[in-house]
Amino acid sequence: MPEITIHIGGRGFEVSCQLGEESYLHSAAKMLDDEAQVLSDQIGRMPEARMLLMAGLMLADKTAAVEDRIKEVEATLAERDAELEALKNTPAPEPERIEVPVVPPQVPETLAELAAQAESLALQLEEKIAADA
Repeated sequence: MPEITIHIGGRGFEVSCQLGEESYLHSAAKMLDDEAQVLSDQIGRMPEARMLLMAGLMLADKTAAVEDRIKEVEATLAERDAELEALKNTPAPEPERIEVPVVPPQVPETLAELAAQAESLALQLEEKIAADA
């Protein structure tokens, strides 16, 4: 079991931890040290036990706030999951029917005949104008 030294509030403490958990212990000690530093900056020197108690209480307060926020987020997530499940279970809407007009085959033929007649009339008109000139 490794023994490591952590520093909290400018004081060193020898602690043991499970093998492989050293980084977690250092992280936890850093959090406690940060809170102890806030106390030290505000109050100054204080007895070790009081400093550790106050720093621990400050961390516990932050942890309680985070846990409350997690509960709120989990409740919101549960609502969204229920809404998503309800949407998944809702039957698909009926397909929308769209009617597209169909041009009867005789319309293009009639238009082609009209175009041919118009071209013929235009040609006859041009010939008449040329003959009169």
